[in-house]
Amino acid sequence: MNSFWAVFKRELKSYFTTPVAYVFLVVFLFFSGYLTFKQGFFEIRQADMQAFFMNMPLLFIFMVPATSMRLWSEERRVGSIELLLTLPVTVTQAVLGKFFAAWLFLVIALALTFPMVITVSYLGDPDAGLIIMGYLGSVLMAGGFLAIGCFFSAVSKNQVISFVLSVVACAVLVYAGMPTTLNYLSTFLPAGLITAIGNMSLQTHFESIQKGVVEFRDISYFILLIIGWIAACSFILDGRKAS
Repeated sequence: MNSFWAVFKRELKSYFTTPVAYVFLVVFLFFSGYLTFKQGFFEIRQADMQAFFMNMPLLFIFMVPATSMRLWSEERRVGSIELLLTLPVTVTQAVLGKFFAAWLFLVIALALTFPMVITVSYLGDPDAGLIIMGYLGSVLMAGGFLAIGCFFSAVSKNQVISFVLSVVACAVLVYAGMPTTLNYLSTFLPAGLITAIGNMSLQTHFESIQKGVVEFRDISYFILLIIGWIAACSFILDGRKAS
């Protein structure tokens, strides 16, 4: 456990010792607000955060891989991964320490969007439950995307390649559940397969949580998504350590 906390604190501290983290936060906060107001936030005359949360998948497709691409790629590029893996820390502890540090950083980024909550509360009487569930869904989605990014960061020591592969994988999980995608696939795929694709889409489960419907299948989807990709990341790094 001490090894886990050592990696966790080291990784979290690294985000705030460089200007990259602050640039990320500024860019994220700018686009989360810009996309919300661009889509007619005031015109719809409805005090809620639906327009805000519906943009989260699109933002996270790019922003989360930008956060995760350096986790292992940078360690491999500078050669410090060998040193890290020779320390009294298991691969699983190292992976989890880095993952939870990056996840906390993304949670901090989401928490900094609190002015949006203040805005809708000032303009009307929003449903606090829906806002809480929207943030919960966003946190879980960030964790899912981050786990995918961790895996591809471990696969390649080139950060750009890691970023591109993560973006593609995250985009597939989101857009596979879009109505336009499912309608197109239904022209040549059986109905049962279309249903399965829709159920595997992150977008489907995120929208369900965003509506305030807390179901076990939605929560378990994100948990299994995170565990699966983190386990795959540990497997890749275990193989490199053994070699």
